[in-house]
Amino acid sequence: MPRLIPELTYARKLFLLATLPLLMAVSAIAVLVADQSRNMADHEISELEAQLISAKRQELQNYLQLARAAITAEYNPAPPDDEEAKLKVTQILSAMTYGIDGYFFVYDYDGTNLVAPRDTRLITQNWTGLADSIGTPVVDELITLAQQGGGYHSYLWPKPSTGKEAQMISYVVGLQDWQWAIGTGVFIDDVLTSVAAARAEVEARIRRTFVYIGAITMAATLLVFMSGVTITIRERRLADAKLKELTQRIFDTQEEERGRVARELHDGISQILVGVRYALELARRQLAKDDPNAPVSLDRGVEMLGGAITEVRRISRDLRPGVLDDLGLGPALKALTEEFQTRTGIKTELETVVFRNRLDEEARIALFRIAQEALTNIERHAEATEVTIKLAGHRTGATLLISDNGLGFDMAERAKAGRGLGLRNMAERMEQLGGTLTIYSLSPGIAIDATVPLKHILTPAGSSRPPAPVGSAR
Repeated sequence: MPRLIPELTYARKLFLLATLPLLMAVSAIAVLVADQSRNMADHEISELEAQLISAKRQELQNYLQLARAAITAEYNPAPPDDEEAKLKVTQILSAMTYGIDGYFFVYDYDGTNLVAPRDTRLITQNWTGLADSIGTPVVDELITLAQQGGGYHSYLWPKPSTGKEAQMISYVVGLQDWQWAIGTGVFIDDVLTSVAAARAEVEARIRRTFVYIGAITMAATLLVFMSGVTITIRERRLADAKLKELTQRIFDTQEEERGRVARELHDGISQILVGVRYALELARRQLAKDDPNAPVSLDRGVEMLGGAITEVRRISRDLRPGVLDDLGLGPALKALTEEFQTRTGIKTELETVVFRNRLDEEARIALFRIAQEALTNIERHAEATEVTIKLAGHRTGATLLISDNGLGFDMAERAKAGRGLGLRNMAERMEQLGGTLTIYSLSPGIAIDATVPLKHILTPAGSSRPPAPVGSAR
């Protein structure tokens, strides 16, 4: 009777012993990579959504401030029963539309609509008890918030430009003397669409990662099969190199994701600029009428524009500072330390020489991220009053030294407990570059020494010589 199961020869046993652990390890890596990528992306997308929603809310507050400014001249001196003043205020608010969907609405505390320029069928009708298609109270909740002084409310509402329901965030305040609720809203379907697209992109990237890992696994299996019993230390080292390459790919993906989020956040700031434009348009109309409130509107517009510019610069600098790519590591660290000192009040000194962009991109990014992480840890945990950062080149490469006079920590206990996530990230970045990360105690404080090897210092343009191993590290 023929054998249904082939005999396991020594070569086949060796092949199975080599292949099965490989398949199990790659499968585990694939699951871990997918899980970590999804968790990281979900966290960043959640932060992006929260920041975009926060920007929308700030935009609504700005609009309401403009509306209050526009009606102040009529509302402030008017008694509660001044019907002429009330009529003028409703006319002003009805004319204050913005964009294709933006407008102001007014309800009295009894639920009667007084202003609805995008949907005039609502005017003079009592809408007490009105709810959206999923049962969320609308008018009653808006009036309650106005009676309490003001607040935000989210619900479904027909979008004027499409006629279809979309998610809307409204901000309402109360004119208590007249028993009015005045507010405006902004549709956030664009935010929800952007978030959904980002999640879909993450899932597509994870699927591609599985395909790549599957292809690598198949190639490795074929290599093991062809090699048979010739698995040697060389193959093990090659596997280690592939694992490091995969880890580097994760870091590269993270940097790419940060750059993409920075661009999206930059685009989101345009919503704030709409408020600036409206303030300037209001000022122009006021100037045409010789309105004494025109300078106030101009000042508000300038202030809002300055805030938008500052926010764009801060977000872009935190995620991927352009000065790091344009001018190099030295100027990027200078901007980082100045911002850190301004924000925290901790005296921060930077000692460096001109690198003239001689570090390659990987080294610049790694050392900058290490500086960011170190300053974050100092701010949160060290209770330091002084920080010193030194960046210099030498015969074996370049070194970034960060020290503080804070509380520090016990090195023996930290070694026994294992490094924290931030310290592990620093060490892994240096390991990827073939460099070293050393942490040692001072009295008082802690010092972090990050050194990259000479191979990451670029040769000067037009020169065939290797970079000069001098202390200036130009």
